[in-house]
Amino acid sequence: MEQCAFCRIVAGELPKTLVHEDERCMAIMDIQPITRGHVLVIPRKHVTLVRDLDDDLCSHLMIVGKRVGAAIRETEIEHEALCYFLADGDAAGQEIPHVHLHVFPRFEGDGFRLMFPPGYMHPPEREELERTAAVIRASLGKIGAR
Repeated sequence: MEQCAFCRIVAGELPKTLVHEDERCMAIMDIQPITRGHVLVIPRKHVTLVRDLDDDLCSHLMIVGKRVGAAIRETEIEHEALCYFLADGDAAGQEIPHVHLHVFPRFEGDGFRLMFPPGYMHPPEREELERTAAVIRASLGKIGAR
């Protein structure tokens, strides 16, 4: 299997613009930024889905993302808010099969939007929420802590 683009970046085979690096992850500039200042936080280890991250690395990625966001807020880069976005799988919009946390500035008129699905304005009844929660709770009991 050919290495993914992020693994090739970590290996030094593809160029990167580095914001942060440590022994577990890198924060790099996104080459197709949604807004100026768009950063990706990626683990050095190849992991496709969040469920396959160990808790320590998962926490570390978010902590680094939080620090990157705080740093952006201290710059002149246009921002009113920040977006932290992580797509977990193809259907969620994960274009590169390697966990990556997007951190990018948001401001009025930046053009980025998430679209709500049909039916969003008609929330389910409480009973349906309870049934769904019961399914998830049962699964949580089976998987335990990883």
